[in-house]
Amino acid sequence: MAASQYFKREAIFLNGSWRQANSNKSIDVFNPANGQKIGYVPNAGEEETREVVKAAKLAFEDFRKTTALERANILRKLHDEIMQNQEALAELLTLEQGKPLAEARAEISIAASYLLWFAEEARRVFGDLIPSPHSGQKLMVSKQPIGVVAAITPWNFPFSMIARKVGPAIAAGCSVIVKPSELTPFSGLAWGVIAEDIGLPNGVINIITGEAEAIGHVLTRHLDVRKLTFTGSTRVGKQLLEKSASTVKKISMELGGNAPFIVFEDADLDKAVEGAIAAKYRNSGQTCICTNRFYVHASIYDDFVENFTKETKKLKVGNGFDLDITQGPLINEVAIEKAKRFVEDAKQKGGVILTGGKPYLHSLETGYFFEPTVIANATKDMLFSKEEIFAPIAPIYKFESEAEVIALANDTDYGLAAYFYTQNLGRSFRVSDALDYGMIGVNAAMLTKVEAPFGGVKASGLGKEGGSQGIDEYLESKYICLGGLEA
Repeated sequence: MAASQYFKREAIFLNGSWRQANSNKSIDVFNPANGQKIGYVPNAGEEETREVVKAAKLAFEDFRKTTALERANILRKLHDEIMQNQEALAELLTLEQGKPLAEARAEISIAASYLLWFAEEARRVFGDLIPSPHSGQKLMVSKQPIGVVAAITPWNFPFSMIARKVGPAIAAGCSVIVKPSELTPFSGLAWGVIAEDIGLPNGVINIITGEAEAIGHVLTRHLDVRKLTFTGSTRVGKQLLEKSASTVKKISMELGGNAPFIVFEDADLDKAVEGAIAAKYRNSGQTCICTNRFYVHASIYDDFVENFTKETKKLKVGNGFDLDITQGPLINEVAIEKAKRFVEDAKQKGGVILTGGKPYLHSLETGYFFEPTVIANATKDMLFSKEEIFAPIAPIYKFESEAEVIALANDTDYGLAAYFYTQNLGRSFRVSDALDYGMIGVNAAMLTKVEAPFGGVKASGLGKEGGSQGIDEYLESKYICLGGLEA
C-alpha cells in the first residue's frame, strides 16, 4: 500500500501545479468496504474552474501544433508509466472504490490499452481530396483538434473511464479538464501525478475536484470549452445537455443502461450460465452494461435458474484486498437502500428470492456489502423492468417466443448493451438486427474491447468511445475549396 500513497494527492492539478481550493474547503473520501475516511480532496467551485479553463485554453494553442507522432509518443509514455505502476494504482482504486483487487488490476490494464490504441490512431487521422465539379479547383477536407475538452467521469470505473476520454483527446491534439467523481477522486488525481512524471506540457491534463453543480455550470457554459464528454446517469446527462445548448458544444454521452440477457431454448446452457455470472456480477453489478433483466425460454427456465443460482452462491463477498474475493461493496449507503427497495418491490409482486436479498454482514467489515441475489418469477411490472439496478441482483423472467422476448427486451428507454445465447446462426443475425441497442453480445458476455466502439442509443447516450470511431469525437472537419489553379 505504501506505493499507492505516492499517487494519492489531496490537491487539484491545475496547469501543472498542485493546489487547494481558493476557499480551503474540502470533501472527505471514504472506503466503502469499512466506512473509514481515507483522505480529502479540495472542494473547488466556479472560480477555480474558470482558472482551469483558461490554463487549458493556453495549453491547447501550443499543443495543437504538435505532430501526430509526437502525440503518439506521449501516449506511449503514459501507457508505460501506468503499467509500470499497475499494482500501486490498482491498490489506490480498490481503497476508494472497493472492487476486488484483481478487477482493479484489470481496470488499470485496459486503461493503459486505450492509450496505446489511441497512440496508433493518432497517426491515422486522414483527410480527403474530393474530385471537383469545376476545373481549376481542388476540394480538400482536413481534420483538426476541436479544442478544450471537459471530461466528467464516474465512480464505478474511476481510472479507465478517464483513459477512454484523455486518450483520444491527446491523440487529436486537445487539452483536457477532468472532473472525477467526488466518491472516487484519487484515481482521477493520479493522472496528474502520471502527467508530471512523464513530463507532459503544463495544462494539457488538468484535474479538478469539488462541487459538481458549480464546476458543471462553468464547463457547460464556457465558450472556450468546445467539447463535453460525460459518463454517468441519464438524469445528469440530460441536465448537462440542456446546459451546454447555449454554447453549442460537441457532446458525447455514455449514460445508463437496462441490459437484457436472453437465453434461447437452443443455447449451450453451461456457457449461458457462465456468461450470465460475468455479465451480472462484475464490479458487484455496478456497471452500465451489467445485465438488468434475464429472459429465459420457458422450456429451460428451471434448469437455468437452478444452475445460475448454484453458481451465484459460490461468489465470495468481502473487502477487495482479501484473497479470493469476487464481490466488493456497493459504493455507499444510498446504493444499499436502492438495492433493498428493488428486492422489496419484487417480493411484493410475487418474486421468489432464491439466494441473497439483503445487505451482507461481513464478519470483519461494516461496509456497504449486499448479497449476490437471484429472484425468480420476475414480471414486467417490477422496478427491474424500467429502472437500472446497479447492484448484484438478478431478476429472471420467462418467455415463450422469439418475437415476445424481442419486444420485452426493447421495452425500455435505454439502449446500451444487450446479450443473448443461441446456437442458431439465423437467429444470431435476426435478433442482433432486431434488438435496439448500441452493443450486442452473442454468446459473449464481455463486450468492452479497445478496438471496438463503445456506446448506446436512445437514452443511453450519444457518440462512441474506443475503436476507430473514438477519436472522431475530438476532431472537427474543415473543408477547403482551393481555386485559381487554371494554367
